[in-house]
Amino acid sequence: MLEVAIGAIIVALIFDFVNGFNDSANSVATVIGTRVLKPIHAVGLSAAMNFIGPFVFGVAVAATIAKGIVSPDDITVYMIVGGLAGAIGWSTLCTYFGLPISNSHSLVGGIMGAGIAGLGFEKLVYGGLTKVFAGIVIAPIGGIIFGLLVTTLIITIFASRKPGPVNKTFGRLQIISSAWFALTHGANDGQKTMGIIVLILFSAGLVPDLEMPLWVIFAAATAMGLGTFFGGYKVIKTLGVKITRLKPYQGFAAETSGGLMLAIFAVFGIPASTTHAITGTIMGSGAARRKRAVRWKVSRQIVFSWIITIPGAAAMGIGFTYLIHLFV
Repeated sequence: MLEVAIGAIIVALIFDFVNGFNDSANSVATVIGTRVLKPIHAVGLSAAMNFIGPFVFGVAVAATIAKGIVSPDDITVYMIVGGLAGAIGWSTLCTYFGLPISNSHSLVGGIMGAGIAGLGFEKLVYGGLTKVFAGIVIAPIGGIIFGLLVTTLIITIFASRKPGPVNKTFGRLQIISSAWFALTHGANDGQKTMGIIVLILFSAGLVPDLEMPLWVIFAAATAMGLGTFFGGYKVIKTLGVKITRLKPYQGFAAETSGGLMLAIFAVFGIPASTTHAITGTIMGSGAARRKRAVRWKVSRQIVFSWIITIPGAAAMGIGFTYLIHLFV
């Protein structure tokens, strides 16, 4: 069982790498879209802050993942591997097509599918899943509202100033807001893999409870930081350019308000989607200037990819779990 658990932890860290690979766009898309930083510099900054993030905030989100999807007393290491394979498969497929999906919801969907395949619907933890689905609804809507309000406030305050100095100032501030969003991204998304690794250790009987060892935090933070550094540029292009053309003050507003939302979610243990948060704030920031500045067709395609993520990842999780059970 020890060998299987080690293999499962490696798979979990691969998922974390893929998560950083896809979600790196979330923290650097606006700073690249506004041409404040070159892609290599933006991704490097994001990788460093993603690494630090999990050490700054608590582990409430990790606890929700470990205890709040499938009953931790019944799930096996083989099921967790099947769920992770489903999540990785779905995330990789969507990254290939440049769709900024939620890796968090891929993970939830994959583990849900594995639990359904191995234990049935009665072993799903509906209290925890309610928290997850609350995050799905709140993150994009709250993102649009936050982005709209912060951008409108900035426009109101600086309306009488010359555009050149204002853009230059917010261009510099945007480096800070990008780092802030990357920090909260690492804190929220990094915890999800930590929760899975602790669940693996508990299911294999290697730890007596679901407390978080320090080495788990370090390993998950490293995997996400590396994935972020080698991030997916297709998704960056979709978020940073295709949704709307951003000015530096809009990028600053989008990142600041998105990071604030993620920090709140992390405190309350809600495994929110960073993709939902930043996409919502980008839409809100674009709409604050003028409604038609947002390319709503691209936005609808992104929303569609969100809707199908949990069912798609769950279907893959079910398939991989059945496949694994053919051999063990």
